[in-house]
Amino acid sequence: MNTLDAIIARRSVKQYDPKFTMPEADLTKLTELAAHSPTSFNIQNWRFVVATDPELRKKLRAAAWDQSQVTDASVLFILCADLKAWDKQPERYWQDAPKAAQDMLVPMIRPFYDGKAELQRDEAMRSVGIAAQTIMLAAKSMGYDSCPMIGFDPTAVATLINLPADHVIGMMIAVGKAVAPANPKGWFVPKGEIVIHNRFAKAA
Repeated sequence: MNTLDAIIARRSVKQYDPKFTMPEADLTKLTELAAHSPTSFNIQNWRFVVATDPELRKKLRAAAWDQSQVTDASVLFILCADLKAWDKQPERYWQDAPKAAQDMLVPMIRPFYDGKAELQRDEAMRSVGIAAQTIMLAAKSMGYDSCPMIGFDPTAVATLINLPADHVIGMMIAVGKAVAPANPKGWFVPKGEIVIHNRFAKAA
């Protein structure tokens, strides 16, 4: 399936075949594709927790309102981000780039984020969101379905996966073989409401 078709066909599927096991090669491919998602300054701040352990998955399901896709899908991705990736040897993010690019970009990274907690979190969520869409579109292109999730207790999930203190959870994504289609789309907001040309109209 090509990318344009995958964008339209991708839906949030809730019911999966618990007996289907995703081949290891496909799981590896998904994570490798996710790592091609762009990040600001190439800091690669996303972290992909791949939950496949059955006992862990049961506990994660309990922390996610008992939603069946947590245990029934082939794999559960917990998309996290390192809030301090910008401060962890930032020169490594550009080590293979031309020296001119290194000299320009590396000195910019720390001053851009240092002391700006809100920006650090915003950057984490931007990166996670982009990576999440990469995973879901790649999965659809490979013949799988997916379900992005925010319906869970983040504190409980953080404890279950031993989340480091300087990391944050963005969302979870279940990926597997569907046994039932997604619910029909509810409604499309009119294009005129969501597409603004050049600038918003001034308030009356």
